[in-house]
Amino acid sequence: MRIEPSWRTGVGMALILLLIVGWSVLAVTGAAWVSGLPALVQALYYLLAGIAWILPLRPLIRWMNRRD
Repeated sequence: MRIEPSWRTGVGMALILLLIVGWSVLAVTGAAWVSGLPALVQALYYLLAGIAWILPLRPLIRWMNRRD
């Protein structure tokens, strides 16, 4: 039995790419703001910025895999 990908797969992949690009722009903009702060604060910012973009992916991937 072969399962064909639904339209949600393509739309979801496009949304994931948009999310990554948008989050990258926000992270770079924020990096300019934290550049003058202490190193520990900068490290915390980069840690959170590097992980936080994953949070919206779970509902998006769940939506992509849902059957009509």
